[in-house]
Amino acid sequence: MSFNDNVQLDPSRVSDRRGRGRGAAVGGGVGGGLLLILSLIFGPGVVDELGLDDGTGTTQEQGPAGGAISACRSGADANEQLDCRILATAESLDSFWVPTLEQVGVTYTQPGVVLFSGRENTGCGTATSAVGPFYCPADEQTYYDTAFFDDLVTRFGASSGPLAQEYVVAHEFGHHIQNLIGTLGAAQQDPQGAESGGVRVELQADCLAGMWAAHAVSVPDPESGEPFLRPFSDTDLRDALSAAASVGDDRIQESMTGQVDPEGWTHGSSAQRQAWFSQGYETGDLASCDTFAATDLDRP
Repeated sequence: MSFNDNVQLDPSRVSDRRGRGRGAAVGGGVGGGLLLILSLIFGPGVVDELGLDDGTGTTQEQGPAGGAISACRSGADANEQLDCRILATAESLDSFWVPTLEQVGVTYTQPGVVLFSGRENTGCGTATSAVGPFYCPADEQTYYDTAFFDDLVTRFGASSGPLAQEYVVAHEFGHHIQNLIGTLGAAQQDPQGAESGGVRVELQADCLAGMWAAHAVSVPDPESGEPFLRPFSDTDLRDALSAAASVGDDRIQESMTGQVDPEGWTHGSSAQRQAWFSQGYETGDLASCDTFAATDLDRP
């Protein structure tokens, strides 16, 4: 899914905190949902208390902060650079969610978008690359270590297509939407298991990401008046579904332990994540994303 070249981007929408100070731990993972759940249950600082910011791993020298994102000015830049693609996706999501939430009487507020490298202090504690992209409800910001997008392909087997990357951003924005509409707290009440509130929260975020994808080609850039995104192909859609499947609990458990234990799920299976993204994409309707009313999470 490519951006229209003439779309105008505002680099100030993204906070680029990479390269501040010493080398940082290099890693990648899919624990963002875990960080979210832990922070909801135990409060900010839980990551510090559990030692998830121990900084173990290879270190790398960082370049000057803010250098990359400041060059992102157009849709053409978003088609060439990952940093700019994250920015453009965030702006497209903003433009989509403002009117969508107005229809249900909810005022949209922009979540922060933070790029970091290795380690970052957040309202939910100190996070490392190991937690993957995540949303912190305490400070209402989404966080992305851009190294994760390489791991998504090389470690977890997702497609490298742009909609696979855009899906990740849309999913994290989905958690912010849940914070606004009042469903995010279900992860706190029931954080783990195949039918848990935690899984239902993650699957709803997938559905919300699908909703954005359904409307993305018609959402206009306020500056240029052009739609942010060009019409996309079946290949683009398969890229997004590939990303959703790659971070399913069953696939991750099997790759790490050789077995699947639904009682330990926090995000849902690969098939469920694909199904709920498809639900949002096919219906484009917020009411269709009510995972909490679903009696069978395998069949939206």
